[in-house]
Amino acid sequence: MDEPSSGSGRPRRRTVGEPTEDGIRPRRTPRGTDGRSPDRATPRAHRRPAAPPALHRRRFAGALVSPVPDPAAVTPPPPLTEVENHGVDRIPDAERTATPFDLFRLAFGGANTFSTCVLGAFPILFGLSFWQGLAATLLGVVAGALILCPMAVFGPVNGTNNAVSSSAHLGVHGRVVGSFLSLLTAVAFFSISVWSSGDALVGGAHRLFGLQRGNVSYALAYALFAGLVLIVCVYGFRFMLFVNKIAVTSASALFLLGAIAFAGDFDPSYAGVFTDSADTATQSLFWPSFIGAALIVLSNPVSFGAFLGDWSRYIPASTPRRRVVGAAFLSQIATLLPFVFGLATASIIANKAPEYVDPAAPDFVGGLLAISPSWFFLPVCLLALIGGLSTGTTALYGTGLDFSSVFPRLSRVQATVLIGVLSIAFIFVGRFGLDIVQSISTFATMIITCTTPWMVVMILGYHTRRGWYDPEALQVFNRRQRGGRYWFAHGWNWRGTTAWWVSAVVGVLFTNIPGQFVGPLGELANGVDIGLPLSLAVAAVLFLTLLRLFPEPRAVYGPQGARLARTVDVPVPPIAGPGASTEGASVREKAQLAD
Repeated sequence: MDEPSSGSGRPRRRTVGEPTEDGIRPRRTPRGTDGRSPDRATPRAHRRPAAPPALHRRRFAGALVSPVPDPAAVTPPPPLTEVENHGVDRIPDAERTATPFDLFRLAFGGANTFSTCVLGAFPILFGLSFWQGLAATLLGVVAGALILCPMAVFGPVNGTNNAVSSSAHLGVHGRVVGSFLSLLTAVAFFSISVWSSGDALVGGAHRLFGLQRGNVSYALAYALFAGLVLIVCVYGFRFMLFVNKIAVTSASALFLLGAIAFAGDFDPSYAGVFTDSADTATQSLFWPSFIGAALIVLSNPVSFGAFLGDWSRYIPASTPRRRVVGAAFLSQIATLLPFVFGLATASIIANKAPEYVDPAAPDFVGGLLAISPSWFFLPVCLLALIGGLSTGTTALYGTGLDFSSVFPRLSRVQATVLIGVLSIAFIFVGRFGLDIVQSISTFATMIITCTTPWMVVMILGYHTRRGWYDPEALQVFNRRQRGGRYWFAHGWNWRGTTAWWVSAVVGVLFTNIPGQFVGPLGELANGVDIGLPLSLAVAAVLFLTLLRLFPEPRAVYGPQGARLARTVDVPVPPIAGPGASTEGASVREKAQLAD
């Protein structure tokens, strides 16, 4: 309806409080000192809200992300010498001051070590030429990095480690699968690190200072490495980050120095055993050897899958996912430096000291010292010390962290000390009491075969949930509570756990590591080890199939619903137990179900 005219052709201006025809009184508009409204009285560049919110929310890729702290509210990082108190509880937003580059340094520093050089020598041990070995190394590193990098997103999203985040897909109790796998992985790679670095330190000291190479020398070297690693892990994340900042730069410099030391002896034309003149039986082993070498290389990046969340949980939730994923990916691509160093020096050893690359009893460390110029002995010792410290901390820190949640009576520090002592005992028994030093590589490969399907379930679960999680429901196990979105059937999500254990069993059955372990079905692919690729495929297909045939509760998918999966509307049991308010939990769950 047109406004009544004031006689000038313009609508008549109503007085304040005068009702309109529909009975609604216009509100008084506050004026500034110049008679204009505040919005116009103050220039746009100088406008500030009266009470700026300390927190706001953002959405990335359809996922509800935790509040983003105002920069002024961010807590400064604690001193390096302050022992970290956080367990697997959610890291407060104000304390998340890490960056994707910090994640890069930790992941790269944990692999930029002497033990990675040992893995890099395997293509030569398998009889490949340098160029064939380089191709296998590139394949293993790139494939492993692609599998690994999505595992970095769980830390920023949930503020906790990956084992706790797995509650969303394996259930509140099913998350112990991730804890168990991380424990075995940590012990295996911690042992490899200490053994290889200790041997290099003793060997270098023998060549440099005439130190006797006996059990006492090796025991002291192992104890030195293990003790230093344990001290760093007890202090926690910040101290570990500081150590890795130094390790990344110094170890890289030492590897580049090694390239200069061996440049005169390196011959890229090293032919291996699969030459044109090789007999038919030897030629038939080429693809099994090539695939086997690539899988051993691939095991190195995949081994970080259970640990990425330990470090990325300190990254703010507002950080773009592509930056976090990119940092994890590039950290493994950078490991081509130690891998290629190991490959190149192994080819030199095969030419100048072939007895050290005998597949029956390989000794890469001894061979490296045998071909090294005398001036490089000291850098070898430094590389062994720095590398052993860096790898050991990245392996042991996360396991102690997660173990404290499985046994809540133990603090993070107590759990770290306990796991560290047990790992050190395993190292000494394995080195001096049993003959398992060489078979530890088989042990590590088997662990990776079982860990990769778990990672597939996690990655696909993240995709189907559109990156949406309930941080409170993830902490139910750690708080000894019951219920919540991820309770499923008595704390187990049989869809995720079934996809994991079936795929892991299939992978072990088809594993073929010549001379070490051959599964019952390992010969079906003409000697090629297809265990890991097969377990990847089975895990993906089986998990998505189970999600379609047996829908999960609608509540676990959040407000935007499911992707590639069906859902069913069922009530969510309220969180109950120590520290939980039954009434408040019930109201909260009802509200979340209504989203």
